[in-house]
Amino acid sequence: MTGDRRWVSRTIFYDFVIIGDCFGEMVVGVGVAIADRIQVNNGDSGLRDWKLLGEAFSHGKVESIKQKGSEGKIPTPPPLLQWYDASLNNLVGEIPTSICNLSSLNVLDFMGNNLHGTIPECIGNLSSSLSHFDLQDNNIHGKIPGNFVKRCKLQSFRISNNHVEGPLPRSLGDCKDLYLLDVGKNKLNDTFPIWLGNLDQLQVLILRSNRFYGQVKSSDVAVSFPGLHVIDISHNNFNGYLPTKLFESLHAIKERNGKKVKPEYMKDELAGGKVYYVQGLSFTMKGFEVEFKALLTSWMVIDFSNNQFLGEIPKTIGELHSLIVLNLSHNCLKGSIPLSFGDLSELESLDLSSNKLRGKIPMESSNLGFLEVLNLSHNSLVGPIPQGKQFDTFTNDSYIGNLNLCGLPLSKSCDNDEGTPAKFDRDNDDDDGLNWKFSILMGYGCGLVLGMSMGYIAFTTGKPWWFIKIYLRVQQRFTKWYRNKLFR
Repeated sequence: MTGDRRWVSRTIFYDFVIIGDCFGEMVVGVGVAIADRIQVNNGDSGLRDWKLLGEAFSHGKVESIKQKGSEGKIPTPPPLLQWYDASLNNLVGEIPTSICNLSSLNVLDFMGNNLHGTIPECIGNLSSSLSHFDLQDNNIHGKIPGNFVKRCKLQSFRISNNHVEGPLPRSLGDCKDLYLLDVGKNKLNDTFPIWLGNLDQLQVLILRSNRFYGQVKSSDVAVSFPGLHVIDISHNNFNGYLPTKLFESLHAIKERNGKKVKPEYMKDELAGGKVYYVQGLSFTMKGFEVEFKALLTSWMVIDFSNNQFLGEIPKTIGELHSLIVLNLSHNCLKGSIPLSFGDLSELESLDLSSNKLRGKIPMESSNLGFLEVLNLSHNSLVGPIPQGKQFDTFTNDSYIGNLNLCGLPLSKSCDNDEGTPAKFDRDNDDDDGLNWKFSILMGYGCGLVLGMSMGYIAFTTGKPWWFIKIYLRVQQRFTKWYRNKLFR
């Protein structure tokens, strides 16, 4: 039908593909147009002006538009639009104010373009109908609007990889259905948003690569992030101790779902049978950023890397039985690796590198049957490396910078005593020091008692004679030396 100039009295467009500017020729003489889904496939020409489209559908209902291969500025969309997907194009310029007139807008996706300017202030008002907002991978600057309405219907808000500044608006806490908040790779400057902890639906929280600062405390909120699956606050300026109370409240990660649960993708089923999938999220694994085309609901991640956290690793992390990725690297953590890590039965990636950890690698870690990535490099760990199962697959890179580790895959072999796995908990290095000092003291005491007993028996019985002879010779030499010293 493309390029068809025939006059028609009524045309119904359903799942129709509009190519280039031919649409403007097609609608000549259209009296009523009804469309449910329109996919604009512009090719090289680019659809320069959507005014004709708006006029053509002014008496009908356009529910959704998917725009592909477009370049230039964002055209004016039809007024009754509910779903506007112009992602992964070459659109430039600012977001037009005409967006503010889309009172029925449910999905707005401008991901992966070259848009600049600021986020329109009206987005906060549109949140009474808008459920999914995606501006990631653009050149947006300015601040996030702070006027999200009380009955905010936002379910996902994504602005990662832009130049947005300022704080997170507290009005986001009114979006009770929010399950995904991704503001990573911006210039946001704020403390940790503990006030989001009351959002029971929140599953994904990504704050990485910003300028967040201060301690991560959860004392101000009775229940913190009970439904959270993913929390990534890496590459910020957080400090203080790791938040034990926060880890204790991550009930969704605590549950033992196991690999038997049927995998499902994180999605939102909208009206009219449309499905919005969570796409394009990326996580750091083994030093590389890995992008996921779609995110499984079973994907559980904690990434606190590249901050200034100090103190010991809380043992309560070992209670997060469904955790798949744990990254605490590049901090100032000390102490030992908790024995409870052996209970992280679903763990696939563990990165504790570039800290100040000491002590031995727990032998219980060899029970982690799904562990594929391990990085313990650049710490002060000692003793034998656990053997068997997944530990047989790791290379020297997993342990580099720990000079006192021994055993395979390292070339340094362990002594017999070192190679014997410890059967008791040694969570504190001071205990190790106390143990060997106590052993020396015991040996000295036993030797002293035994020596005095043998000496007494020898002198009372006169046997063995060789011992008496040696003793008398030493005594004579000492007496002679003492006299010479005395009369000089």
